[in-house]
Amino acid sequence: MNGSAGSGGEMEEDAPLTHLSGWSAKQAAVSTGTPASGKEKQHQVAAGSSAHSQLPCCFLPPCAVQTHVDSNKQDIFQRKKNAVLVNGVILNGPITDSKAGEKFVEEACKIIMEEVIRKAADVTEKVCEWQPPEKLKKLLDLEMRDTGEPHQRLLQLCQDIIRYSVKTNHPRFFNQLYAGIDYYSLVARFITEALNPSVYTYEVSPVFLLVEEAVLKRMIEFVGWKEGDGIFNPGGSVSNMYAMNLARYKYCPDIKEKGLSGLPRLVLFTSEECHYSMNKAASFLGIGTQNVYFITTDERGKMIPEELEKQVQRARKEGAAPFLVCATAGTTVLGAFDPLDKIADICEKHGLWLHVDASWGGSALMSRKHRKLLHGIHRADSVAWNPHKMLMAGIQCCALLVKDNSDLLKKCYSAKASYLFQQDKFYDVSYDTGDKSIQCSRRPDAFKFWMTWKALGTTGLEERVNRALALARYLVDEIKKREGFQLLLEPEYANICFWYIPSSLRKMEEGPEFWKKLHQVAPVIKERMMKKGSMMLGYQPHRGKVNFFRQVVISPQVSREDMDFLLDEIDLLGRDL
Repeated sequence: MNGSAGSGGEMEEDAPLTHLSGWSAKQAAVSTGTPASGKEKQHQVAAGSSAHSQLPCCFLPPCAVQTHVDSNKQDIFQRKKNAVLVNGVILNGPITDSKAGEKFVEEACKIIMEEVIRKAADVTEKVCEWQPPEKLKKLLDLEMRDTGEPHQRLLQLCQDIIRYSVKTNHPRFFNQLYAGIDYYSLVARFITEALNPSVYTYEVSPVFLLVEEAVLKRMIEFVGWKEGDGIFNPGGSVSNMYAMNLARYKYCPDIKEKGLSGLPRLVLFTSEECHYSMNKAASFLGIGTQNVYFITTDERGKMIPEELEKQVQRARKEGAAPFLVCATAGTTVLGAFDPLDKIADICEKHGLWLHVDASWGGSALMSRKHRKLLHGIHRADSVAWNPHKMLMAGIQCCALLVKDNSDLLKKCYSAKASYLFQQDKFYDVSYDTGDKSIQCSRRPDAFKFWMTWKALGTTGLEERVNRALALARYLVDEIKKREGFQLLLEPEYANICFWYIPSSLRKMEEGPEFWKKLHQVAPVIKERMMKKGSMMLGYQPHRGKVNFFRQVVISPQVSREDMDFLLDEIDLLGRDL
């Protein structure tokens, strides 16, 4: 074949054969429009009737290897003859060996099934196999080289990655506000990873946009609103930032185009126990961390409404412009729920936007028994709720819900990109929801929650919440019975905060020296449990209190026996301190 191709490329008789190894003669012939030769047709027929036709030569029996090699030579000759080059790059056929790729995926999935999923509920497995950073770097061979590595080496790397990673699906992983494995959500993640969608327009993501709409509608109903809007975001921190910016836009719509210049000093209010994302959002949005007024909380970590009222009045006297109150439903450490009804009264009185960060505690809305913890949430203007926490939808799965139904989200965030959001499309463009996001590419996170909800039903999700809180109550009762364990406070949610007091300190007076020594206990026990791999449990100092453990119950794989083991293991690891 002679002449030009594409943008002036031309045939080269002596094309480098190394670039052609992934192609078949059939692919080259189809790509160039050249019919296969008689000998090629014979080879294709023979290949089609052979059980070995799809196997790489390394998998062929010895008797078939020579025939395979001869056929490859013929393939290479034909590809070289028909090759089309542009700028030195051969364009015939795909360069990816799809059969080898499929085999790799198949083998990797076997490893995931055996090493992750089947071992997820096995308490005899380690939660982690601890290695210090420098040693782990060597064990994993992290260097990326100029040439690719064989699949067997990559599969071994997959096993190593799993081996040295923390098993957050383990029944004895209590370290964070997420844990366990939900099989339905996991399958949903496999599907979305394989499809690789981006949720911004209906034309490229029809199914997942409709799924997100359906999930948001049901979540809005559980908040107690008759209508509303919302969007899934990459984390509760982002949801809180969205809400802060939305409240500011509602207060001063001109800010979108004119910016911060000329605005009064904007002030927002949140509790001392709020998530640190509030400070980050204020910094990121140009509001400034000094304009975040932290409201005093009571001994349980709840915002004191009377203190909020005082701070609003103080800000007004200073000439500032209050615009937002952020309440918390389920604080990170103590699991406290702010009194939403009383806070809502103050917001209505002063015309302030009320945002509720229910990233952690929002899932209690699914329980008829425990939803009273969020009494008054229906009066909020916006709510952040993370189903990837208590409801185990898989990280990340985080929704911002907005009571407003006048397209406020879109008005605030829309940039009207003409290459995505054309208004003359052949379908209803109201389904192109991506313009109400600050992102362009966006993952279909709602699908994970939808799949779990479809599998378990509302009653199954409610059961998860009820069981987690029942296990938390069991652990609290056991702590009270055991010598050497002391609660910080009675929990109202799934956060159980307690000290372990070694026998050497149990008769010491609770003075400065006692608290200094007790402060050192939790870090040592944490180090020992990590290096042993028996479990993972978080600790922290908080509000003037020395280091204590924070145990969180989430996973339905967790049992009463795991609660007993937790206390026994802490005592075993710390009794010599």
